[in-house]
Amino acid sequence: MLLQKVDRVEITILVDNVTDMLIQGSPHATRAPFFKGTEMLPPLRAEHGFSALIDVYLKNISHRMLFDTGACGDVVLFNVDRLGVDLSNVELIVLSHGHFDHSGGLMSILKRIGKPQMPVVLHPDAFLKRWVVLPTGQKIRFRSLEEDRVLEAGAKVVKIAEPYPLLGNLVLATGEIPRRTQFEQGFPAHYAEIDGKPQPDPLIRDDQALVMNVKGKGLVIISGCAHAGIINTVLYAREVTRVNEVYALMGGFHLSFPNEFIIDPTVEELKKIRPTFIVPCHDTGWKATNVILNAMPENFIPSAVGTTFIF
Repeated sequence: MLLQKVDRVEITILVDNVTDMLIQGSPHATRAPFFKGTEMLPPLRAEHGFSALIDVYLKNISHRMLFDTGACGDVVLFNVDRLGVDLSNVELIVLSHGHFDHSGGLMSILKRIGKPQMPVVLHPDAFLKRWVVLPTGQKIRFRSLEEDRVLEAGAKVVKIAEPYPLLGNLVLATGEIPRRTQFEQGFPAHYAEIDGKPQPDPLIRDDQALVMNVKGKGLVIISGCAHAGIINTVLYAREVTRVNEVYALMGGFHLSFPNEFIIDPTVEELKKIRPTFIVPCHDTGWKATNVILNAMPENFIPSAVGTTFIF
């Protein structure tokens, strides 16, 4: 699928696991101000979740969309207000998958935007009831995304499993990502209710990413959790777009517990991919983030809530 090239992409982190008032900016990362005039502003809020506002630019045209909504509506809306973000011109919302830490703020966001038939793009499995089983055998249920409530909130649910063009083919939602690497094996302790029966759900097939193609630079790829594996995600983005160069790779890489054992092979493959910029977020975990920093110091940019990344 030939993805239309864009002039620039700006990605503002609305929800992430890290907040840092003193983090330093760079040419490609504008940090949120922590004061106004002579007054200190309230700190931005972090939580175990992810949400990103994405603006794409082509000539004199810009489009705005939202990727994931964090875990809690009060957190994402606090950060939206603190940053002065205008949600009225959001054209659509994409969910990377149905887990609570990416969909939990959806109802609050839909209410705030207030547009009838706001497109919410997701995989059909995003509505499954899910849980994890601990080594002790204890079952921990996730808060589920309920389709009826989403529709009642005025959304237009768009279910996809294949690559799906967005915003006039300026952005691509990957849909379901094929699993190819030997070491990215999903989430073995994960289960779902499928066809009314509890079943193993280690692959979390609703996991998807977004892809943009910046003129003269290459792909910008953003994942939510990368349950499919961040390497699998990049491989598929390259295949679908027929573009090999990766300009920026960011989002959750799912290398924290219980996936720390695949940090080393993942980082070895990341070094082969050689993205110009790499921005680990959310569930990448502190161990993996430090390994990536040490392996790719010239490419690494740290994430924090409120940062606008410019690619």
